[in-house]
Amino acid sequence: MPQFLIERQIPGAGKLSSDELKSISQKSCGVLREMNRTGKDVQWVQSYVTGDKIFCVYNAPNAKAVKEHAEKGGFPANSIMPVMRTISPITAETG
Repeated sequence: MPQFLIERQIPGAGKLSSDELKSISQKSCGVLREMNRTGKDVQWVQSYVTGDKIFCVYNAPNAKAVKEHAEKGGFPANSIMPVMRTISPITAETG
């Protein structure tokens, strides 16, 4: 399944409390459950919270499904980029 990196501009994201992040996560998971009940296979893999942005990794059939999740959840999706490949320190060791 294709993977996407989503950039969400959220001023003060790095200062969100644990309770606020929990609430956001619960909202996201609820929207995903509803979407998946209707046949849309969208999976949230992980997110990274920085000062004024949250970067999310999602598996989805297409960018349209990722955008739909953002709209239904009320989350910004300022940029949705397909992940073409991943690399890691292991990449340096493979031949």
